[in-house]
Amino acid sequence: MATTAKESILKKIRQALAQPVPVPFPASEGGESVFKPLIQELEIEFAENFTKLQGRFSFCAGLSELAQQLNTLATARKWTKMYCREDELKAALNSFGFTGHEHTDLSSCEAAITTCESLIARTGSIIMSTAQQSGRTVSVYAPVHICVAFTHQLKYDIKEGLSELKEKYTDRLPSLITLATGPSRTADIEKTLVVGVHGPKEVFCFLVDS
Repeated sequence: MATTAKESILKKIRQALAQPVPVPFPASEGGESVFKPLIQELEIEFAENFTKLQGRFSFCAGLSELAQQLNTLATARKWTKMYCREDELKAALNSFGFTGHEHTDLSSCEAAITTCESLIARTGSIIMSTAQQSGRTVSVYAPVHICVAFTHQLKYDIKEGLSELKEKYTDRLPSLITLATGPSRTADIEKTLVVGVHGPKEVFCFLVDS
C-alpha cells in the first residue's frame, strides 16, 4: 500500500512538471517596494521605530559626546562590568575618556558594547554579522546590549542593508548575519509578553553623526 501511494504521488509530481500551471499573478514579483516611501529623515525614522519596540535611542554629535553619554549611563546604572571585544571601538572610546569596558568576562558582565553593519530605519532594526570582532555571542549573551552606530550606516529598508553586505564582502559573506529588532521577547508563555528570554532585556543604540 505504501509503495502504491508513493508511486501515485511521484506520478502526479511528474505530470505537474511536464505541464506546469501558469502563475496566477505574474506581476506579483516586482522591483518596487510594497512599503510606503520615506517621508522623513532616516535618523528620525529609525529613532521612532526603534523606540516603539522598547529600544533606547540616543543621538551623539561625535565620539566625544558618545563617550560622555556612555559614562553618564554607566554611572546612573552603577555598572562596573562593561564588556567590549572590538579593539578599534575600545581605542576610540578610550581616547575620549571612557574606560568602562575593561571587564574581560562576557558571562558576568552587566552590559556589552558592539558596533553593527547597518541600521534599518523602516523597522528599527540592527544588522550585525560574525565579520565584526564581537562575533556571535556578545550582542545576545549580555543582559544589556549597547550598539554604537554611525549615521552613514543608516539604510531605509532591509533590502538595502543586505545589498550593502553583498557589495562589502562579495563572495565571502559572513557565516551569520543577524537582524535584531529591539530587546528579546516572546509571547509563547500563556500568551504573556516576556522580555529578555532569549537575549538582552534592554537594547541601547547610540547613533553618532559621521
